[in-house]
Amino acid sequence: MECVLVQPFRNAEQLLQLEIQARAQGTGIQEQDLVGCWLLQQVWAKGSNSFSVINSTVLKAIGARLEIAIVLKEIQLCNVVNLGNLELRFIGKAKLQGKRPLLLFEFNHILIKFGRYVLFQRLLPAPVSTRVMPFFALITRDSNGWLAARGRGGGLALWKKFPNETV
Repeated sequence: MECVLVQPFRNAEQLLQLEIQARAQGTGIQEQDLVGCWLLQQVWAKGSNSFSVINSTVLKAIGARLEIAIVLKEIQLCNVVNLGNLELRFIGKAKLQGKRPLLLFEFNHILIKFGRYVLFQRLLPAPVSTRVMPFFALITRDSNGWLAARGRGGGLALWKKFPNETV
């Protein structure tokens, strides 16, 4: 059974208004609000007011997602894509910082699987400086399971929580 998603944001203008509000007032997003599997739905390039149909379609086709859990009071983050049975998984830790907040993260492990079989795994080197860590500046997490954020490179991303779990 295919899940039909009703997307709350059709253009970047709606997200930009929420982003202005988030910068001024914060979002109230807490660690627990991020727990789950987040399927990437749309991306907007830096400075664009319309979502990138090609990039969004390709990222959805390869199952781009964020998997977030809290383990021993630490946020664990996995960035995952699949090409059929081939899975590429970047695994690391994250932390929330500030009132907006920023979700700062670093990946310390890479894993490639084919089905259940691990083909490759390796520890990744620690970042040289914590001042250049990747992040998502969180914009909104609504009660219908949508999460929007701006990445370090300036693009916007919109995820939907799977399987349609809500707050």
